[in-house]
Amino acid sequence: MAAEARPARSEGPSVVTAGDASGPKVIVLDPAGAGKHDELPATWRPMAAERAVFWCRVPAGGALTEADDVLGDAGPADPDIAVVAGGPFAAEALQLVERHPGAATHLLLVDPASDAFLPAGAAAAANDAWLAEHDDVVSKLREAGTEVRIVASSGERPDDRVPPPLPLGHPDVVTAVRSALGLG
Repeated sequence: MAAEARPARSEGPSVVTAGDASGPKVIVLDPAGAGKHDELPATWRPMAAERAVFWCRVPAGGALTEADDVLGDAGPADPDIAVVAGGPFAAEALQLVERHPGAATHLLLVDPASDAFLPAGAAAAANDAWLAEHDDVVSKLREAGTEVRIVASSGERPDDRVPPPLPLGHPDVVTAVRSALGLG
């Protein structure tokens, strides 16, 4: 749903931060605009003890500029930066990371094909097809040293009642991101 249609999501800060900004970072591009009260979603708060988290609330405006600045300021000897994006902002995340070759060590995607109608259980196949459609950019990013992969999809389990895109604050997303970053 567009930001204009959900004005409550556009209220609040464009970016919510937590953790030590001088260490490794995670930039989360959240199309849903969680964290409007200047706090990370509860599921992400423990991550801030291990990595700085920049929760970019896309509906609030200015969030993508902040993410662009964080990646643009990264130097070759700086700590790792991971970018997490879901649903309708996956393509923008590819473009963001492509503008800063080698700045991000990881681009972790959640349900990038969610803008298409997906029958139950079809998210993983649709997401793989989306990744294949963007193979030219994905290949460039990988050559520049950025690992690109889909870490979570909605509808993978029979008890999953969350339609695509899986919200970035969902516990399965946090678990998948932690695993991809080697945080256990």
